[in-house]
Amino acid sequence: MRTPAALPDLSRWVSLTGNRPPRVVGLLFWGTLLTTLAVYAVLLTGLLPVADEALADPVTLPLLATGLGSLAVCAALWPFLAWSPYSPLTRRMASGIFLVVTLASFVTSNQTLFLLLCVGTVNAVIVFGVPGGIVYGALVVGFSLLLPLLVPGTPFVAGVLMALSLLFIVVASAMVSVGLLVSAQRAERTRELLEELERTHGELAAAHEELRRSTDRVRELTVSEERARMSREMHDSTGHHLTALSLCLANALRFRGAGRPEEAWEEVAQARGLAGDALTDTRRWVRALRPLALEGRAGASAMRSLAESFQGGGVRIRFEQRGGAWPELPEEAELVCYRTLQEGLTNAMRHSGGDLVRVEVGVGADTVAVSVTDNGRGASEEGARGGFGLRGLAERVERVGGELAAENTGDGFRLRVRVPAREAGPADGGAGDRRPAGAEPGTGPADATAGAGSGGRGAGRAADADGTDGKGGA
Repeated sequence: MRTPAALPDLSRWVSLTGNRPPRVVGLLFWGTLLTTLAVYAVLLTGLLPVADEALADPVTLPLLATGLGSLAVCAALWPFLAWSPYSPLTRRMASGIFLVVTLASFVTSNQTLFLLLCVGTVNAVIVFGVPGGIVYGALVVGFSLLLPLLVPGTPFVAGVLMALSLLFIVVASAMVSVGLLVSAQRAERTRELLEELERTHGELAAAHEELRRSTDRVRELTVSEERARMSREMHDSTGHHLTALSLCLANALRFRGAGRPEEAWEEVAQARGLAGDALTDTRRWVRALRPLALEGRAGASAMRSLAESFQGGGVRIRFEQRGGAWPELPEEAELVCYRTLQEGLTNAMRHSGGDLVRVEVGVGADTVAVSVTDNGRGASEEGARGGFGLRGLAERVERVGGELAAENTGDGFRLRVRVPAREAGPADGGAGDRRPAGAEPGTGPADATAGAGSGGRGAGRAADADGTDGKGGA
């Protein structure tokens, strides 16, 4: 089936622009004027057979003069007509005179002048509204009924028929005029809506840019918080080891000077162990930083890499992912999942005393859960309530509308966090190419001081961030 060709755009020919008439109305007026003048010229030159008889009538020449004069006045007033109800008073007065003069042009009963009636009706309705069109129609009908009195020999029936025909033309032209006005109003409303839409688009773009800047500021604040916490953790772990190392070496020098070499060598051996513990802690920090900062992974892939970085030292890490594809979590929610795994592995390595840690990542219909369970000795009631690390994690979970549970299981300890998921994304089958929130280079995990092989002597000497030795003290 052939598609019909698109119609040409003629909106400019019928649209009202400022104080100018529609192009089709201007074409109608000047076409009527020229056609009428051509008819009068043919009549005056005697080219028609009935021209001599018509000119012999003494009434013909005055009528022709009246018609020509009215046309000349209409042509002179045309550039000054009003085409809007809000036009200046002088233009509206010009339109009123134009409408009255058009009536005088009908004395010759020239059929081409009916088109001039259409032009007058359009102008009356546009400038003076529907009441103006009604008044103009009444004047046309009245003038048609008076025509037999103005032109001797014209039957009254002819005046009535002419009045009816002219009334029909006025009504039809008025309906066209109303259509033009409605179209012009709708076009103006459409233009205003488009301008408003453009303004709204600009405001939305500005709001989006402001939101992006706010997000950047929040990310910077998050990074600053992580750096501050990382410095505290390093001070409480590695800093403690180095302080104890300095004391051991000072004691060794004192015992050696006092002639007690056996005790001096014991202090040296203890210092050596502390140095090894400090080196182990430093390496754990580097390993914990690597998965996000260097590999650029996110989601389950990043957490699997983090769990693998804690392997070793006689502790086994089992990682298991359940459910569907990893969803496209909000930045803060994904950061909470990552920090949960860090907190759980850190506490399990430092305090559980077990040899197995099970990590489970579950993806549900509208939630994501991260669970870290060890087979160690569990935690005290105070430790289960949470030390510094668990309290900070609980605040983060609350901010994203999630749930946190830290409890003894009878044969170990479990840390479990559940956060809401919003938009489902593609499966995370490996190292992705997107960076998670808070993974800027130079920012470390919240509790990266723990890692593989935490069973050295320094684990017994290092104090927790809040001074406790329970599981929740990290």
